Amino acid sequence: MTETPSIRLFVDSALEAGAAVQLDRGQSHYLVNVMRQPQGAGLLLFNGRDGEWLCEIAAADKKATVITVMSRTREQDAEPDVWLAFAPLKKDRTDFLIEKATELGVRRLLPVTTQHTQSARLRTDRLHATAIEAAEQSRRLSVPAIAEPASLDRVLADWPAGRRLVYLDETGTGAPLAAVLAEGHDALGFLIGPEGGFSRAELDALRNLTFSVAADLGPRILRAETAATAALAIRQSIADLNRN
Repeated sequence: MTETPSIRLFVDSALEAGAAVQLDRGQSHYLVNVMRQPQGAGLLLFNGRDGEWLCEIAAADKKATVITVMSRTREQDAEPDVWLAFAPLKKDRTDFLIEKATELGVRRLLPVTTQHTQSARLRTDRLHATAIEAAEQSRRLSVPAIAEPASLDRVLADWPAGRRLVYLDETGTGAPLAAVLAEGHDALGFLIGPEGGFSRAELDALRNLTFSVAADLGPRILRAETAATAALAIRQSIADLNRN
């Protein structure tokens, strides 16, 4: 096997040299029926704990494919301790937000119900599947945890001590996001409001918290999923500059 395989799959099984991993029915169907991979073909597996491993299909069956783990290609690395709390949007836009948050390294996703939240239905199992697919595609070594939906009051009440909360305030009262992030915080969370923004009461409550700070993304009103992607990209860019 001379080339790095293009297929990557997330599994829950422990990964070590010589181990045999049985894929679930969905993954087996994807490999055998969709990607037409034969016995002996290579692929990469990761589980969020043991790094990434070069593997080989030992038995190809659309119902239960068995994979042999061969050698580690990447060690498990430390990922940024970044959370994203967001008001659920319409289905496709929520999927987009989950996908981009995963690609940009968010560790934990928290769906939050606010006064102006318009989309109440949310299936966390579907969001988890979207996050897995994004992690597989982006070469990320883990999949973000996704919390069950909760009210904004509950999320704020349970917010852990020592974690800075940056909420994006479209009313213009916050400092530019880059300036807020330049202060440097290892444990960080972003809060993105719904279509229509936060209510006045919610903004007042956020401003009175000792662990929260308002941030601004510029003069234009951004869609919630755009604001989340922009904020996470800015954070990643600043983190990359600081590492260098």
